[in-house]
Amino acid sequence: MRVLLRTPHEGDRDEFIAAMRASEQLHYPWMTGVRTPVEFARLIERTQDERFDPSFVCRLEDGAIVGFLNLGEIVRGFFQSAYLGYGAVAAYAGQGYMTEGMQLLLARAFTKLDLHRIEANIQPANERSIALARRSGFVREGFSENYLKLDGEWRDHERWAIRAEQWHALRASAPTAR
Repeated sequence: MRVLLRTPHEGDRDEFIAAMRASEQLHYPWMTGVRTPVEFARLIERTQDERFDPSFVCRLEDGAIVGFLNLGEIVRGFFQSAYLGYGAVAAYAGQGYMTEGMQLLLARAFTKLDLHRIEANIQPANERSIALARRSGFVREGFSENYLKLDGEWRDHERWAIRAEQWHALRASAPTAR
């Protein structure tokens, strides 16, 4: 592994805002990232909410933030489920860091957090995001017309999900490192 996951903290503000601003073209029109100190303060405030589990994907070699993975709307009880949001930092996109980060997130979600299901809702034309979900073991479960309002427009999304038993089966069938 070349990355680790860590909880955002106040000291990340300037680096993360700069990274998200520099990544706007990569993310458009799929999402808007944290672009202001006020938005970053809201992110930090949400780290105290038990229904939200944010992570920065950081390179081990220098600690650089290369992306983020957020589990949101975590529901306990009979559901044990969460929604997943994610985005790469443009300067590090396409280098496999998000795939490694996703594997760490899934391991934590299905072991430490004891979740049963994680769902990612992705716009159909967002090929890179779909590829990451597919590579990570998510399966397409369906299509939701006009699912989320982004940038002032209701947008269609595909529903991709992975359940704990699927993740465990994938891990069991993966070749072991020597």
